[in-house]
Amino acid sequence: MSSPRDRNGDGPEDDPAAWQEPAHLGGADPEPAPEGSDRPADDAPAGGSTAAGGWQPPGWDLPAVEPERRGAEPDARPGPDARPAPEPWQPPAVEQRQFDVPPEQAPPRRGLGGLFGSRRPTGAEPGPDGPPAGPPPEQPGGWSPIRRRNEAIPIPPSDPAAMLAWAQHLGWVPSDGTTEEDAALLPLLQSAPVRPGKEDRPSRVLRGRGNGLDLVAFDIASPAGRAWLSTHAVTAAPVLGSVPGFRLSPARIWRHGTGGLLQIPSPDPEFDRRWVLLAAEDGPQVRRLAEDPMVRQSLLGSDDGDELWSAAGYVAAVRPDANRPQLIEHHARLLAAVVGALAVTW
Repeated sequence: MSSPRDRNGDGPEDDPAAWQEPAHLGGADPEPAPEGSDRPADDAPAGGSTAAGGWQPPGWDLPAVEPERRGAEPDARPGPDARPAPEPWQPPAVEQRQFDVPPEQAPPRRGLGGLFGSRRPTGAEPGPDGPPAGPPPEQPGGWSPIRRRNEAIPIPPSDPAAMLAWAQHLGWVPSDGTTEEDAALLPLLQSAPVRPGKEDRPSRVLRGRGNGLDLVAFDIASPAGRAWLSTHAVTAAPVLGSVPGFRLSPARIWRHGTGGLLQIPSPDPEFDRRWVLLAAEDGPQVRRLAEDPMVRQSLLGSDDGDELWSAAGYVAAVRPDANRPQLIEHHARLLAAVVGALAVTW
């Protein structure tokens, strides 16, 4: 189908001089629509613009861009689509830690007491039902006291310098584990229920008195390359007379080397559920150990993390990790109860 403007027709429109560009391509102005008519102008597509220069697609005419001038104040009147101005960025507030107990009401700090002195904090008086309620006092250096009600004992990082200062303050004698006196500790170390290695040696040895007993505390050190690593802490008390071989272990800990040992029951089902007493032979001494209320109370009040045994003329307690003052005090209380129960039948 051809139109009057087709150049391929047979009419006078074929004359090149009579042909002109369409209005939307810049030719003559389109024929205006009759006044009062809704018909768009000739050759002007719907939605277009017929500004000077020819037809333009919708959106072609953009508002003039005026450069921002310094000092010009923006119009304070918000428009219908105006958005609130963003607030300037500020760093987050530093977290302020609040303590449950005000400083003036916090319990006083405890000094170097415990095993070798008074365990009562300064200014605290025991009530009719026991020690005052509240958080336990702290030890110098951030140590907390040994817990007694089935709570895990916190294990702070070992500090050899603080440990040595604590021992010297109490009059204990330190040793490096290589003296002739320390050689007697090797049989005790090799008999420990923690299955030590053949090359393990006693290290950081301390000797002194506490809870009415002569005590020796040392670390079980294992070779690690060119250095030595403390793997377990041992506190032992030498005993006089013959003591049957026994092992007191928590029921939750796996035990090895128990072949031929007898399990000695106690009159307390709760104690038998948490602790196991093994002995090479049944006798009055081990029976007394299982029936002693102080022994059961001391062990049930712990976190079931220690093992006790007798060998080489010692009664000893062992626990993983290096020795520290709180652990020595804890072991000394257990050993005092065990040695006291065994001494009744000597």
